[in-house]
Amino acid sequence: MYIAIEGVIGVGKTSLARLLQPSFDSNLLLEVFEENPFLSSFYQDRSRYAFQTQMFFLLSRYHQQRRSVTDMLSGKKPLISDYTFEKDALFARINLVGDELEMYYKLHEALAEKIPAPNLVVYLRATTDTLMHRITLRDRSYERSMDWDYIHALNSAYDEYFLHTNKSSPVLVIDSNELDFVHKIEDLQLMDNRIRQMLQLPPFQIELPITNNTVE
Repeated sequence: MYIAIEGVIGVGKTSLARLLQPSFDSNLLLEVFEENPFLSSFYQDRSRYAFQTQMFFLLSRYHQQRRSVTDMLSGKKPLISDYTFEKDALFARINLVGDELEMYYKLHEALAEKIPAPNLVVYLRATTDTLMHRITLRDRSYERSMDWDYIHALNSAYDEYFLHTNKSSPVLVIDSNELDFVHKIEDLQLMDNRIRQMLQLPPFQIELPITNNTVE
């Protein structure tokens, strides 16, 4: 079983993946992004460093998922990841144009064929204002120059993809604006229960309503 947590920068993907790991007794695959040597420069000058940043991320994520996902799923434990391989193309759509975007798409399409699809994608949604607030609170040095318009563009791209595009994996959509699963155990239990409902894994509370999920 393979569960991937998705959402825009600052929504809480890594925190949720870590918090769910003990309950599911799973392996954990976390995105490696701080090793990208272009990342800091990209946030200072996106147009200049976009192509280098995207290509590094694409190849890095491919090698990590191609190797790690296959190895981890070969055992008996489930796998929880804090990203999907598809997310990289959403960033490229915002950051690249023209021939660079066309070249990126061709390479992404070829590589994606070799990546296992999750059994379930949990898409955490939040307003752009909420995301900006959470980004400010965690205060990563390379994120301090992020602007509202860039995060909003990503937010729109994520919504269009995860809410309206046919995908290879079922998607559970969660509005996370009012949730604090890091500090409130009841919010974490809610998340855990809704994932178990979608995957029909015990124990879960059948009577708990699900109002914000889509399966495609």
